[in-house]
Amino acid sequence: MKNNFRPAAVPLVTVDPYYSVWSMSDNLMYDHTRHWTTAPNGMVGMINIDGKVWKFMGRLEPDAKLYETKTDPDGMEQKSLSVSPLTTTYVFEAAGVGLTVKFTTPLLPDDLQLLSRPASYINFSVYSTDNRTHQVKIYFDVTGEWCVNTADQKVVWSGERHADIEILRMGTEEQKVLNRSGDDLRIDWGHLYLAVPGSSASSFMKPYTVRKEFAGTGTVKRDSENCIPGKVSDSMPVIGTVLDFGTVGEHPGNRFVLLAYDDVFSIEYFNRPLKAYWKKDGLTVQDIIAQAVSGFDKIIARCAQFDEKVITAATRAGGEKYAQLLALSYRQVIAAHKLVLDEKGEILFISKECFSNGCMATVDVSYPSIPMFLLYNPELVEGMLRPIFEYSRKEEWIFDFAPHDIGTYPLANGQKYSHDGKKLIDTYQMPLEECGNMLIMTAAVSLVRNDFQLARENMDLLEKWARYLLEYGMDPGEQLCTDDFAGKLAHNTNLSIKAIIGIGCYALLLSQMGRKAESSEYMQKAGEMAIKWEVMASEEDHYKLAFDTAGSWSLKYNLVWDKLLGLNLFDDKIREKEVAYYLKKQNKYGTPLDSRRAFTKSDWLVWAASLASSKEDFVNMINPLWDFVNETSIRTPFTDFYGTLDGLQREFQHRSVLGGIFIGLLNPALFNPTR
Repeated sequence: MKNNFRPAAVPLVTVDPYYSVWSMSDNLMYDHTRHWTTAPNGMVGMINIDGKVWKFMGRLEPDAKLYETKTDPDGMEQKSLSVSPLTTTYVFEAAGVGLTVKFTTPLLPDDLQLLSRPASYINFSVYSTDNRTHQVKIYFDVTGEWCVNTADQKVVWSGERHADIEILRMGTEEQKVLNRSGDDLRIDWGHLYLAVPGSSASSFMKPYTVRKEFAGTGTVKRDSENCIPGKVSDSMPVIGTVLDFGTVGEHPGNRFVLLAYDDVFSIEYFNRPLKAYWKKDGLTVQDIIAQAVSGFDKIIARCAQFDEKVITAATRAGGEKYAQLLALSYRQVIAAHKLVLDEKGEILFISKECFSNGCMATVDVSYPSIPMFLLYNPELVEGMLRPIFEYSRKEEWIFDFAPHDIGTYPLANGQKYSHDGKKLIDTYQMPLEECGNMLIMTAAVSLVRNDFQLARENMDLLEKWARYLLEYGMDPGEQLCTDDFAGKLAHNTNLSIKAIIGIGCYALLLSQMGRKAESSEYMQKAGEMAIKWEVMASEEDHYKLAFDTAGSWSLKYNLVWDKLLGLNLFDDKIREKEVAYYLKKQNKYGTPLDSRRAFTKSDWLVWAASLASSKEDFVNMINPLWDFVNETSIRTPFTDFYGTLDGLQREFQHRSVLGGIFIGLLNPALFNPTR
């Protein structure tokens, strides 16, 4: 991708909700690298060029109160930054040497073993820029912050060698696996691994002051530190390496290191601890490190092919800016999930609501995310649906509508979102929202895969939810929808659209199972509701936010599935009128979610844009989103909730819902098995 884009935050090492580290500054060396929650998860990179040391990543002093710029070496000039779906590339120059640093997490969607593997590459390429030869060494380290929740926790460390790979390990002393749940938390069990292939390296486990040793002398002494448990806050232990490139001239030198994290157990699923998918065949972390090292060249080539595929399609659909937004969001979307297997050996792809309450497998978070997965591996959508179907059959679930979630990450032991301490209550439930979502998602993934087994196994639940939509969906009573931050709303026209489309989706499923008469009955009812909807919602040149509220309006993003799934329940003129109205209401950073306030949602904005019949209107609606990400002063991973006037994040970051912005790449043909 070109270098005219300044992301609010840049993905570096991104695997899952606990193992996700970003740069949140314009320059890689201006700040500590940080966990997606913004807590420091430090990395430092320095380079010795002909005896002089330069810095290119992180800050040497971990304590900001003690930090003085003069304690750091001079910084290399950061020449460029580019982000593709699977790789972030920085280019630096100093003293006649160029340095390219690539952070690659190979989250290839057609290879679940690789996608689940908690391993990321950092590749260093050094080369002469002045036609002279230079002696080059690179220093790299990573801190104990990566394996603790808070810096007052104690860590231990150790090292080993496997064949020609040196492996350093660090983790907490206590190792309380799956010990807590919540939102603003980091993992404090399992171990972080730094793997260094090759022999021309000097690896170490030391207090952070080793950075100053290298900055001052250009080398690190080989003496080892005793493994005495210590608080991260006391000495900030680091594991690291010095890579000796020797003489660098006309031909570049290339070396890489690997960062991996073994979380032991990943999810507690209805009181059963589950391991990550990559362990399904008994692999150890040493096994996957060896596989990652030996497969480096082929994996990097596959990543480059996938990146080109995504960027080419996105540029064709919405231009360069749209492609840059998709490239920035891809790793975040997957890293907001954990892939595991249930007792039957079926995949569960469980999301975490990052900085929105920590719920897991949330239905109205899965719903906006699915466009990306429908495109690249719809099996993962089925992995989102299974936990909800299972929970809906639990004795605890007493309602006729679909659940909101199954617990608080990483403990999927039942919903806490709307619980009075003794039993589930309906206060914060989203009845129509989640019923519609489950029906739409089930129909969409079944059609894309042309496989209706999951739907067939759960037709009793789907029927119950479709009947619920028939009874209550035409003119919703006061209740929450996925936009719960805006408060409850009665007579919600967009929620009514979802109910109508959900009923149509149930009709599609019935048809695929040979139940033609029932299918026709449900489709007819959905069509009658759609006609009634238009009459009730219409207001001059647009359609209202609420049936009973004159002068109101909203993004009718749920309407997108009517055409994609071939339902054709709503008149085409509704989409045309709405898109024209959205463009009239556009602010500097996009069209607001509705007439009540000036904030919007990134995912819904792109869904609304995809209602457009012309590429020009689509591009005009989404370009302000690019402007927001490029200009906002709030430096966090891609948010989906921000102000369209001030360009400031409201809440939410690192959420899986950004998979929704891939909707511009979907087309009806994808959902068209022989019907």
